[in-house]
Amino acid sequence: MSAGWHIAQINVARFREAREHPVNAEFEAALDEVNALAEASPGFVWRMIGEGDSDDAALTINMTVWESLEQLAAFAYRNLRHRTVMRRRAEWFVEMPAYLALWWVRSGTVPTLSEGLTKLELIGRVGPTAEAFDFRSAFAAPGA
Repeated sequence: MSAGWHIAQINVARFREAREHPVNAEFEAALDEVNALAEASPGFVWRMIGEGDSDDAALTINMTVWESLEQLAAFAYRNLRHRTVMRRRAEWFVEMPAYLALWWVRSGTVPTLSEGLTKLELIGRVGPTAEAFDFRSAFAAPGA
């Protein structure tokens, strides 16, 4: 853990079909369970409820804050239910140039959707930097 810092993440996906289309039913049915598993996981701090202020019905947005990058990675990659759903991503969503961004926030800070979307745009435009990165190219917390 990095004293004074937490890791924030945003991931977005654009549905291939309208969200209410039957092809998306299994994804939609898994959401509550996966969110509950995240909230019960070690290191979980906060998650955005709903889609925030996004007015794009084709997008699904997830934004969370965790105590450490390691705890977030443990949930993302080692939680079997989460992994099972994410392996099926291509069935439900179109490929996007950038769909995930991670960044450091001061402990106690709740990121805004606007901030998350800005981080996502940044990583899509210039690639991973200390301001916005992914799991493969993670940067240490400021001052670490």
